Amino acid sequence: MSIGGGVMGTATDEPARAAAQSAGLVAASLAAFRGERLILRDLSFTVAPGGALILAGANGSGKSTLLRLLAGLLRPVAGTLFWGGQDALADLTAHGRRVAYLGHQDAVKPGLTTAENLRLAERLSGQSAAVALDRLGLAALSDLPARMLSAGQRRRLSLARLCLGLAPIWLLDEPTLGLDTASVDRFGALLADHRAAGGVVVAATHVPLPLPGATELLLS
Repeated sequence: MSIGGGVMGTATDEPARAAAQSAGLVAASLAAFRGERLILRDLSFTVAPGGALILAGANGSGKSTLLRLLAGLLRPVAGTLFWGGQDALADLTAHGRRVAYLGHQDAVKPGLTTAENLRLAERLSGQSAAVALDRLGLAALSDLPARMLSAGQRRRLSLARLCLGLAPIWLLDEPTLGLDTASVDRFGALLADHRAAGGVVVAATHVPLPLPGATELLLS
């Protein structure tokens, strides 16, 4: 990958176009605006099943913008995003089902208990919220109103919701924000399980993440 014009792209798009014919998340010559500014241009990469891509770069370099584009919340002005060889954004409803997006906000409802915050995700996935809470070290807080959780506990609750879902694509924006060392280790186990099942991870971060073997994409 090379840097040009203040954004990141490949020297040639041919590898990305060829990879788009196989399974995985493939970006081919993506471009996107933020406001009136072209912040991403000629951006190409591939994340194979079980793979991980770390987005690095200074504040304002386009990491969150790229995650929103990959989530289908922002349309590219050029290029194509592929999943399994098909245009991923052609059907946004279908794309929404295969994406789990964790942004800066934890999306925790303070009036519900810790366990109640996971009820919908539990029903949709058919998996156990109790198991998810235990994996994130929140089992003892399941009946506690979410408004009483610390910032780190709220983040862990968001991660518990993430691991309840069945989406193969995880898009994470500063996922370890507010987490202590033990919680980062728990999170690492979730990431490893997701990748072992063929899921992919794209994460924006300023700190090291427990993603061994991940590729780094530097945005500037």
